[in-house]
Amino acid sequence: MAVVTPLDPKRRKAGTDALEALVELVATDLAAVNDLIIRRMHSDVEMIPQLAGYIVASGGKRLRPVLTLAAARLCGYQGERHQPLAACVEFIHTATLLHDDVVDESDLRRGQPSANAVFGNKASVLVGDFLFSRAFQVMTEDGSLDVLRILSSASAVISEGEVLQLITANDTTTSEEAYLEVIRAKTAELFAAACRIGAVVAGRPAAEEEALRSYGLNLGIAFQVVDDVLDYSAVQARLGKSIGDDFREGKITLPVVLAFRRGDDEERAFWRRTLEDIDQRDGDLEHALSLMQRHNTLRDSVERARHYGAMARDALGLFPASPIKRALLDVIDFVVDRDF
Repeated sequence: MAVVTPLDPKRRKAGTDALEALVELVATDLAAVNDLIIRRMHSDVEMIPQLAGYIVASGGKRLRPVLTLAAARLCGYQGERHQPLAACVEFIHTATLLHDDVVDESDLRRGQPSANAVFGNKASVLVGDFLFSRAFQVMTEDGSLDVLRILSSASAVISEGEVLQLITANDTTTSEEAYLEVIRAKTAELFAAACRIGAVVAGRPAAEEEALRSYGLNLGIAFQVVDDVLDYSAVQARLGKSIGDDFREGKITLPVVLAFRRGDDEERAFWRRTLEDIDQRDGDLEHALSLMQRHNTLRDSVERARHYGAMARDALGLFPASPIKRALLDVIDFVVDRDF
């Protein structure tokens, strides 16, 4: 049986429909969250809402806050506490995007000029700090020490993941385990926290809280693995950035880890020159893609993502059947088969 890649149109369409179905189920809550985001981004310092609004409005799917809303409803929660906490999750995510683009010196995000390209690095870092601070204000207003502990811990782990990524940057000897450690911290931890607090606000038992944490963590790992595959396999209009940005920056992602491990001495020398020394020449990206094709590293990376998607699916097993559970299961297909 042929392996289905993230670019398979039938699977991609089914995944996108699944995300839209999940969003529709929490549409009223999400509208309230969007209003909260706009209100809480307000500042008398004009550049703050201007820059923050620029990145918030740049086309993201609000997946993380949607997961918070859906997890709370899955647990039978009928109140409104999950709404500001979902906004808090989005503030943390947006702050990390602002900081990431500065660190990565990125000029594009989702096909548009990045905030740092428009407003400058200093403004992007400082507004990212403002959004982190606003997130903590929202947490304390909620009044739950458990929520504060979960989200503040996630924020610290995300920062650790970014520093760990700096350490492993341009190191072609990075193992698959080290790569996974980075993405668990910098991406999956916020997915896990976003889902987990849904059970916390609903006052559900520890087993359900852990199940939602596991769902979010494994979904987040799958999300980042696919993101790293897309840098070598999707067109700019769908991905939101040009093909090979990670290659040009010397980032060591799973397709590279596998290609380096499976290659011969000559191929490893190529990866060291291009990614460690950043000595890149015309045709190098095309050669990198040919090596990945030769060793099936893009296909196998997608299979790794499917593995984590399966674990996310298993984590929801203790919850009874419902439309929102079905949508949370189906959204795994969106994460694995998306093209942006």
